[in-house]
Amino acid sequence: MEEHKTVNFMRLLSDESTCSIQSSASCEYYKTEIFDQLPSVQAGRAEQTYQGGSLEPGEKVSHGHLSRGTKDTASTQPLRNLLLCIQGKREARDRRKMQISNIGFWESWRRSQSINRKRVWAQMGGALAGMLPWQHTLHAIEGRFGVGVKAYFVFLRYLVYLNLLHCALICGFILGPTAYYGRSNSSEPLMFRGNDSVLDFFLGSGYLDRSPVFFGFYTRGSLSLPCLNTPLLYLAGILTILSLSLIMVVRRTTVGYKHTWMLGKRYSTNVSYKVFCGWDFTIQDPAAATLKHSFVRNELKLFLVEQSFSLREAQRTVGQRVRLYLLRLLLNLIVLSLLGGAFYLIYFATKTSQSESGHYWLVSLVLEYLPPFTITLVNLVLPHIFRKISSFEDYSFTTQVNVTLVRSIFLKLASLGIYLFFVFTTTTVSQQNPFQCRENMFGREMYKLCVFNFLATFCNAFLLNYPRKLVQSKYPSSLLARLLGKQLFLIPFNVLDLVYSQTVSWVGVYYCPLLPLIGTVTLMATFYIKKFTVLRCCVAEQRMFRDSSVLFHFMLLLGLLMAVATLGFNLHQQEVTSDMNMSSCGPFRNGETVFNVTGVCVESLPRLAQTTLHYLASEAFAIPLILAEIIILTSYVSRGRANRKAIERLKDMLVMSSSDKRFLVKQHATLLRSKKNTHTESALQAAKRTAPP
Repeated sequence: MEEHKTVNFMRLLSDESTCSIQSSASCEYYKTEIFDQLPSVQAGRAEQTYQGGSLEPGEKVSHGHLSRGTKDTASTQPLRNLLLCIQGKREARDRRKMQISNIGFWESWRRSQSINRKRVWAQMGGALAGMLPWQHTLHAIEGRFGVGVKAYFVFLRYLVYLNLLHCALICGFILGPTAYYGRSNSSEPLMFRGNDSVLDFFLGSGYLDRSPVFFGFYTRGSLSLPCLNTPLLYLAGILTILSLSLIMVVRRTTVGYKHTWMLGKRYSTNVSYKVFCGWDFTIQDPAAATLKHSFVRNELKLFLVEQSFSLREAQRTVGQRVRLYLLRLLLNLIVLSLLGGAFYLIYFATKTSQSESGHYWLVSLVLEYLPPFTITLVNLVLPHIFRKISSFEDYSFTTQVNVTLVRSIFLKLASLGIYLFFVFTTTTVSQQNPFQCRENMFGREMYKLCVFNFLATFCNAFLLNYPRKLVQSKYPSSLLARLLGKQLFLIPFNVLDLVYSQTVSWVGVYYCPLLPLIGTVTLMATFYIKKFTVLRCCVAEQRMFRDSSVLFHFMLLLGLLMAVATLGFNLHQQEVTSDMNMSSCGPFRNGETVFNVTGVCVESLPRLAQTTLHYLASEAFAIPLILAEIIILTSYVSRGRANRKAIERLKDMLVMSSSDKRFLVKQHATLLRSKKNTHTESALQAAKRTAPP
């Protein structure tokens, strides 16, 4: 019998690789004469020869059944999670049973417990995923309007969860201790007065100004220990909310970016996968099948649009590129001019609102809401102008949406920042009433922004979008219906409203502790309002674009950083300025500040704890902190590069696996052809021999 050659199956390496890695893939190779001729084996041998590698005498591998290695037999993954056919899973189960006698009782028990634990966690994860609210609604929206519109509603649901967490922290740190230990004896009792009215719930004044909604309600009670008192609990609750929000938003942004980078153009699936592997064969409901049809169609439409734009972009000449860049520069100058005009208009409206006094109640109400109305009007008109401008810049549709988002979020955050700065400066200088609570005044402004933003969402849905849909459905051939056109769900503008409302909630949570509760209620109502708008009033967008949830969370991160900067500026202003800026209400009253209360707490601690805290707050701690950050960032960068190299190697292995399959099919066809020719020749010769002379 012909003796087979000894082979060494090596993983293929990319250009970025520097060394060979012995493969531990679980594959079975059978006796065949063409095994040594496979492209992967030939490439592995060539690379081994190039790198000077050689087989050890004891590394002989026969062409009989190669052992599957430890990946299949010693794996603790449940059999249902293995990417094997039924026969392969049965063989893996038999090998695991045979291996029990070799590994011992305790090792076998440990592996079985690991498998059971993973199975339980998988079942719990599936059960919790099925219990998520609005899951059926999200599937229906995804099937009819694509993954982009679904991403908006998923983002809205995430904000609801985030605000519910804020409400729990507010109850634990602020509301609970205040309700249990009470307030100071000099606090004003919570009761209605003769001059209170319904308008107070829109303006945040009167009864609402004395309620637990605002900062001034929370005063020192019987809990008055040096390191456990109402001011410190209040500060700890607010800092915990901002810190957890920062951790959660950063984590969601980085994880989303990682998945976007992994599933981007560089590692995107091809059309054949979308066509032949995109269907879910477990679907039995006709409605679900229709939604799945729409989803696959939207995916293919998006892929074709991106491919056509990439082809058109590659065919541009140098002159066309220069003209396009000049046009984009001119359009960006126009955008900057519009932003400057919007900021001046907000400044003028805020100044007019602050100077009003002694008007009729309706005029006073209009002037009170003049800054929120101006901000809402600017944020409603300019994003549509930005959308029209981006259509002339010859970007892909996904890039147009992202550019409009970036410009609009800069408009929203910058307009809010200008408004906050003006409110800070005016409430600091114009302290005509010494008993007026400065923090309540600022919280009242944030409360009005939150309420007015929700009222604008409600009116836009039921006073503009729904009547527009009725006109188009009942009088489709009228001039007004043709002028209005089909109504689309513009994702950039709706996402900006969510980011803006959450930023207002973060900015005002220190001055209005119940603002997260108000935000939770308004967000849940917004979900149903937007659901009504999408399913009843809007039509699907003809041009599809990819999910931009990473950009959504990045904009949310910018809003959170703005809220942290605002709170830091206010606290620093109280520390360095005169006594006019000291708080006259709330937990920090009677000349107390955040720094005074924390200083008293630190001085009551033991000497070692004081020394440690002073060192952590000093400039000497900055050097080891920076060094630790550099080391952590370096490790993460190194890990990212290693992952990229591993991905390149896996891609090379997939390519060579496809080459092996093509080679085997070709050899099989050649063998069948040769057998057929041999059979034909033998038949002809037999016929000649049996033929009469």
